[in-house]
Amino acid sequence: MVQLPGDVLELEVTGVGPVETPIRAAQAKRLIGVARPARFGRGAETLSDASVRDTWELTADQVRLGPGWRGHLDAALEHFCDELGLPAGARLTAELHSMLVYGKGQFFLPHQDSEKRDEMVGSLVVMLPSVHTGGELVVDDGGHAQIYRGSRDDAVLVAFYADRRHEVRPVRSGYRVTLTFNLLLTSPPATSPGGQVAEASRYLTEHFTSRVFSRYGGRDLGEPTRLAFLLDHEYTTKGLAAGRLKGADAERAATLRAAAEQAGCESVLALAEIKETWDALSTEDLRHHGWYDDEDDEDDEDDEDDDGPDLDDDDYELNELIDDEIVLGWWVGPDGKPETIRLALHDHEVCAVTQTNSLTPYETEYEGYMGNYGNTLDRWYRRAAVVVWPKEKAFAARAEAGSAWALRTILDRLDAGDLDGARADAASLEPFWLDVDPALVAPALEVAARLRDARVAGVVMAPFRMQMLRPDHAPLVAALARAYGEPWLLDLIDRWESSNRFTGLDRLRWVTEALVPLCQALGEHEADAVAAGCADRVWRWLSSRIDVWVGHDHPDRRRASLGELAVPLARVLEVASDELGATIADALRAPGDNVDDLVVPVLRAHRAPPTPALVAIAHDCRSRLSRLVDRPARADDDWSIAWTGCGCAVCDRLAAFLSSRSDRNHEWPLAKPGRQHVHQQIDTAGLPVRHITRRHGRPYTLLLTKTEDLFRREDDVRRRARKDLDWLSSRFE
Repeated sequence: MVQLPGDVLELEVTGVGPVETPIRAAQAKRLIGVARPARFGRGAETLSDASVRDTWELTADQVRLGPGWRGHLDAALEHFCDELGLPAGARLTAELHSMLVYGKGQFFLPHQDSEKRDEMVGSLVVMLPSVHTGGELVVDDGGHAQIYRGSRDDAVLVAFYADRRHEVRPVRSGYRVTLTFNLLLTSPPATSPGGQVAEASRYLTEHFTSRVFSRYGGRDLGEPTRLAFLLDHEYTTKGLAAGRLKGADAERAATLRAAAEQAGCESVLALAEIKETWDALSTEDLRHHGWYDDEDDEDDEDDEDDDGPDLDDDDYELNELIDDEIVLGWWVGPDGKPETIRLALHDHEVCAVTQTNSLTPYETEYEGYMGNYGNTLDRWYRRAAVVVWPKEKAFAARAEAGSAWALRTILDRLDAGDLDGARADAASLEPFWLDVDPALVAPALEVAARLRDARVAGVVMAPFRMQMLRPDHAPLVAALARAYGEPWLLDLIDRWESSNRFTGLDRLRWVTEALVPLCQALGEHEADAVAAGCADRVWRWLSSRIDVWVGHDHPDRRRASLGELAVPLARVLEVASDELGATIADALRAPGDNVDDLVVPVLRAHRAPPTPALVAIAHDCRSRLSRLVDRPARADDDWSIAWTGCGCAVCDRLAAFLSSRSDRNHEWPLAKPGRQHVHQQIDTAGLPVRHITRRHGRPYTLLLTKTEDLFRREDDVRRRARKDLDWLSSRFE
């Protein structure tokens, strides 16, 4: 913090004129008259929400600073270079961003400043002399709250890194007026790593030559592939790519990167997302159980400091760390190219000077009591990291991140004629090539076909799935079939199917949108057997779902779920071989009348000219619909409902009531477990029976009443069947 006399600042605002200090109410109101409500950033959005940020903002082009201010500012910036821990010789410049005016009750909740330019490393707040109370600036400093107050007579300057969470507490009286600046790091010098390089180099060598054993079970994990050293600050991708490290991060990173070079290693700068799950209790829980002394919660600061939320996370008491995960999501490769990745780190691959739990999380979520897990608190952090690996393990270290770099490297070897090297690199993927970006299907297909080694090609293609294939992949799929044979490729697809991780909706969408053009494109590239195999495997999956829903008791759920399968099945029939078409027609003939909830939508959705299979399906459907239309209507006094339960005594009695033609009502004294079972059976089957409990006597009495829906449903089914039959007769002669 720097404090300057108020008269050093010459300030003029468009529409207001010269601003005199200390700023009093009349002048603050004139400033508000030319201001706008301040907005804030959330992700890629710019929002306006007074419950988050309530203040007035004047833009930089409305504010003019006198020349006398520059010398005082430069001196303050030199001080802040030391205070922020920047390397010797680093130089800061300040770029005016805005003027802010806070009136009574206005505030800004805890937040982080976005790094608006690549050179930006922090923010400078100049609290102008004014008459006010409250409005403290609270900055989180590694988990400790630093509190700064304005002055009546002096300008108070506070600088902090952009990733530090900070807030402005509510103003209690008067007006708080500030200038905010972006702090830019210009011409950062190369940081000298000093004499610690040799020692760090020895540690790296020891790390990469020592075998590691799992925490539980003692399984030998071999020698480590990498080491990630966590830095203390957050960075944007632009800031990290530019190498603009903050505070002690700069010296530590320089030392480690120099040590890595000395130890024969490569190093990269990366961004890590960290989640910790703690066994914890909230202070409310502690008080409730008598474990918390209110006196421990007293603040040593003056009473004024108790206004507004404190950035210290004192709402919870952490007990034990249950679980943690660290995932690298982005790095700048050794070639200087930024790359989006995904790499989960193991405990033995991570080290840090500052423990993560001593930093302030950017998000927390308290789950409360979770059974065997007790009370859990999840905390999320973002940290930069220096990631190091031995040069001889460089391919595996980078490839394990699921990056496109691995496939590009193998293709480069193939282009250079190094087939053996390409095969060796591809084979080394096997232990970790498990979860790969679907966008890499095309290069993977090309690599696999050019390797001319069936086993290694299978390693390259193992992480992918049939639902990742698109029509433009057809030439590459056909080349793969020519290289290893269609049986090999169909066996690969079978392995994909056995470990499919797609949701049902994802697969249905793919079948609807991509199956037909993919099969057509495969046919154009003389891969008809592969196209037929894809259609056959989709049918097998659809068939299992059809079997489940055709036999479902609830009519509305059955109709809706079968309807979801209709368009995908229509697409399969459009590309099915005569043999597969006949198989599908036979399968749809077996289940009975319920199958028409599927078949009619399939026939309506079919776009291609009718095939023999489609004609056979339509013929069978027309026969079933004709029988249904010709069936005599239910007699007015027939209240019987055909239903079969689970075979227990309760279900047998329920079935007897349902099957009765004359009994419409049934009073049934029944204990709670029996009533619950009846409720569940009726709801699951969607029976037209009202079921309520009369809560008198012991046990309570279950009241069952068959409803008029019994007749309405059958009328609806017959009316729908007649409409579908008319359409079929006109469509299929």
